[in-house]
Amino acid sequence: MVIRMKAGVVGGSGYLGAELLRLLAGHPGIEVAIVQADSSAGARVALAYPGLASAYPDLRFGEIDPRAMDGCDVVFVAVPSGRSQAVVPEVLGVAGCVVDLGADFRLKDPDAYPEWYGFIHSCPELLAEAVYGLPELDRDPLRGARLVAAPGCYVTAATLALSPLLRAGIVESDAVVVDATSGTSGAGKAPTAETHHASVNESFTAYKLVGHRHTPEMEQATGATILFTPHLAPMTRGILATCYARSTGPSSTDDVLGVLRDAYAREPFVQVVDDPPATRDTYGTNVVKLTARHDARTGLTVVLAALDNLTKGGAGQAVQAANVALGLDETAGLPTVAVTP
Repeated sequence: MVIRMKAGVVGGSGYLGAELLRLLAGHPGIEVAIVQADSSAGARVALAYPGLASAYPDLRFGEIDPRAMDGCDVVFVAVPSGRSQAVVPEVLGVAGCVVDLGADFRLKDPDAYPEWYGFIHSCPELLAEAVYGLPELDRDPLRGARLVAAPGCYVTAATLALSPLLRAGIVESDAVVVDATSGTSGAGKAPTAETHHASVNESFTAYKLVGHRHTPEMEQATGATILFTPHLAPMTRGILATCYARSTGPSSTDDVLGVLRDAYAREPFVQVVDDPPATRDTYGTNVVKLTARHDARTGLTVVLAALDNLTKGGAGQAVQAANVALGLDETAGLPTVAVTP
């Protein structure tokens, strides 16, 4: 008899929560025992998300109560930034491992939170303990971690694109430019005037110029100084990040692609490809696709990263990090084949 670990999901009614439930439904080593969401308390998961009905025919959302997670081997917290800092400490007291999908434990400097997120951190002592949940960047600290801070979707794309080149010293770390585009699911389930279908459809726009709150996380993860400009596209899922950095010396496209291929040769979820990747190529998967070019005329290197913001950029990455922290197969429950067409 196979013994499966017991999991809880806090904030299960949002898009990231629903994606967690979808992925965990197919996980051979983890079983969802409890799901909480204040806005849907009492409702069946199958009613909120009919696509999950076959996996969770009777499971109901409960009100958010960290004490109810007592006995869970792992708890995924998918509530808005600013709220998880009130939930996570209590869950840590009763559960084996907590994976926070919000931003509350990503930044190591507590003084960065008032500046970038508009709140004072209520438990800064946990920031030192929280392990950044990007396995491709630094896997060892995740093993046995009690608190995991899952990276943001934009940050995941930019960091995986840039880090090997920065570490190899073939691009400069000053004045790196990241232009990235996301689908509307990245804005969450609740519609706004800017994310309503009528506003987004047949349109393409940049937003939060020179001050997006993912900037310090991106700089912390890469060690570079970054100008980040996000864009919103009329699609549901996906991120395409186009990253520009100045080369430190003579280089070529083969050199840049070689560094990326060497860095990710053994990574199950990173694919370095020759042609520019499309977001559709990663739809519903935990895969990020990368490619790069060096422009000898300008001395600039451009790296492209495509991923699904809800999977590798969110819930899938959280499950991947949990797998490492819990000593499970890192690839368990995570799809690598995209939905086509």
